Amino acid sequence: MLMGRTKASRSAKGYFFMAALLLTLGFVLIWPVLLILINSFNTAIDWFVEPREWGFLHWQEAFTKPDLLITLWNSIMIWGLTALISFPLGITIAWVLARTRVPYSRQLEFLFWVAYMVPSLPVTIAWINLLDPYIGFINVALMKLPFVDGPVFNIFSVEGIVWANMMGNGIVLKVMLLTPAFRNMDSAMEEAARASGASNLRTALKVTLPLMISPMVLVFALQLLRMFQSFETEYLLGEPFGFYVYSTKIYALVRTEIPNYGEAAALASVTIAIVALIIPLQRWIIQRRRYTTLTGSFRPGLIDFGKWNKVLFAAILLFIIILTVMPVVVLVMGSFMTRIGYFELGFSLDHWRAVLGNPVFMHALKTTVTIATTAAIMSPLLFSIVAYILVRTSLPGRLLLDWVVWGSGAIPGILAGLGLLWLFLGTPGLSFLYGSIWALILVVILQGKTTGVNILKGVFVQVGPDMEEAARASGAGWIRTYFQVWLPLLMPTLALLAVLNFVSAAGVTSSIILLASRDTITLSLLALRLTTELADQREAASIVSIFIVLLTVGIAIPLRSLSLRLGVRHDVTGSDVTGDEKPRPAQARPAPAE
Repeated sequence: MLMGRTKASRSAKGYFFMAALLLTLGFVLIWPVLLILINSFNTAIDWFVEPREWGFLHWQEAFTKPDLLITLWNSIMIWGLTALISFPLGITIAWVLARTRVPYSRQLEFLFWVAYMVPSLPVTIAWINLLDPYIGFINVALMKLPFVDGPVFNIFSVEGIVWANMMGNGIVLKVMLLTPAFRNMDSAMEEAARASGASNLRTALKVTLPLMISPMVLVFALQLLRMFQSFETEYLLGEPFGFYVYSTKIYALVRTEIPNYGEAAALASVTIAIVALIIPLQRWIIQRRRYTTLTGSFRPGLIDFGKWNKVLFAAILLFIIILTVMPVVVLVMGSFMTRIGYFELGFSLDHWRAVLGNPVFMHALKTTVTIATTAAIMSPLLFSIVAYILVRTSLPGRLLLDWVVWGSGAIPGILAGLGLLWLFLGTPGLSFLYGSIWALILVVILQGKTTGVNILKGVFVQVGPDMEEAARASGAGWIRTYFQVWLPLLMPTLALLAVLNFVSAAGVTSSIILLASRDTITLSLLALRLTTELADQREAASIVSIFIVLLTVGIAIPLRSLSLRLGVRHDVTGSDVTGDEKPRPAQARPAPAE
C-alpha cells in the first residue's frame, strides 16, 4: 500500500515536472515564433500603443514589393553558392587528413578546431581590411604595379560575401564533421579496388566517396538548417552596395527611425514557412539512411602518396594559415596603423589608447565575458537534463519535448530575437527584460540547444543503466545520482559543449542585436557598430576583434584540453591496486545511501 502511494507520488511529480518544463521551454522558444505569425496580421501602425487591427495588408505588401521576396532569394543563393564550393573542398581535405599518410594529420585536424573557435565577425573584418576596393592591403599593393589601373578585388560584392562565408566556418565545419567519418571507414573495399589495378584517384572516386555518401548526406542535412542563420557577414559586406538577405532586411526594417514592424513580421513569417518545410526534410534525410562506417571487421588503411604527402601537408597548412593566422595578423597590423590602407602615414598606438581607455569597450568586454561564461556553465547542464529526460525516462510528452528542441533550433537567430523583442515588450511584467543583460543571458544559454541535446542523447544511449540502478538501489535520489554518477560520465562531453557554447556566445550577433541596449553592448556588437555606423573606426574595430579572438581561442583551447582529461579514467590497470581488489573507476562508484 505504501509502495503504491510512493509510486503514485513519484509519477505525479514526474508529470508536474514535465508539464512545467514544456510550458517554460514553449513560452521562451515557441511562443515568440507564434507571436511573429500573429503580429504579421496586425495592421496597426504602432503595435505597442494603438489597439490591434487585423488584416492581410502586410502579407499583400510582402508579395507585391519585390524587394522583400528578393531578400529570401538572396539568402538561398548565398547559401547555395557557399555550399557548392565548400562541400567539395571540405570533403577533399577530410579525405586527405583521414585516408592518406599526410604528415601530422591529427595536428592539422586540431588546427581546424582552432579555426572554428575564431568567430566569423573578426574574420570578416580582417577580409575587409584586406580586400576593400580602395584601402584594402591586397588592393593597395596590387595598384602599385604599373599594369594595374584600379582595384582588382572588391569584398563588397556577392563574390566577396561567398568568400568571407567560406573563410569563416563554411569549410572548417565540414572538415570537422567529415574527417572522423572518413577515418572510421573500413579500407577492405579500397584495398580490393587497388589490388584489381585501380589507381588511388579512381579508387577514391569509385569506392571511397560512394561508401561515404551517407555521412556526406548527413552533413548536408545538418547544414540545411544554416541556410538562414548568417547575419554579420552579409550585413557588413552587403549593406554598402544595397544587397540584403532576409536577416539584414529584417534588421533594417526594425531599426529604422520609424520601425516597420508589419513588413518585418510578414518577411519573418514567410521565412518561418520555409524553415517549417526544411525541418521535416532534414529529419527525413537523417533518419532514412544508415550511417555506419565502422564495423566489427574494421581494418584501417592509409594511402601513401610518397613525396606528394609533404606537398599535401604544405597545401593544407597554408590553407589553415589563410583561415586563421592571416586574419589575426591583418587585424593586429590594422590596429597599429594610423589609417588602414595608408602605409605612408605610418603606425601608432593612438587607437589602442583610445579603445582601452574607452569605458564603452570595458563595459562591452565585461558583458561578453559574463554572458559567455554563463552560457558555458549553464547550457551543458540544462541540455544534459533535457537529454536525460528524452532517453532515460518514460515521462509522457517526451516526443513533444523533442520536437520543441528540434523545431526551435531551426529558427534563425534574427527571428528568435525579433520574437523575444515582442514577447518582452508585449507581455505585462516582462518589459524590464528588454535591453537588460538577463535577456542576453537567456538567449545565449538556449542557443545551440539542438546540437547540445542530441550530442548528449548519444552519450546517454551509449552508457548502460547498471551504475544508475546501483545508486538507486543503495538509496540515492535522482539529484545525488545525477551529480555523483552521471556528471563524471558526462564530464568530457559537457566540457566540449562548454567550449562550443563559450565560443558561440562570445561572438554572437544576430540573436541579440535586437535585444541589446547601450548598457548591454557586447564586443561583437561594438565591432559591428565600429565597422558600419562609424566607418572611419575600422582600426578600433580591429582592436575589438582581436579581443574577441583572444577570448574565444585563449579560453576555448585550454577548456578543450581539460575536457580530454575529465570524467571516468580508462588508464587504471591491475598494477594500480593491491591484493585481490579489482580496479574500478573511482569517479563512477554508485552513490551511497542518503
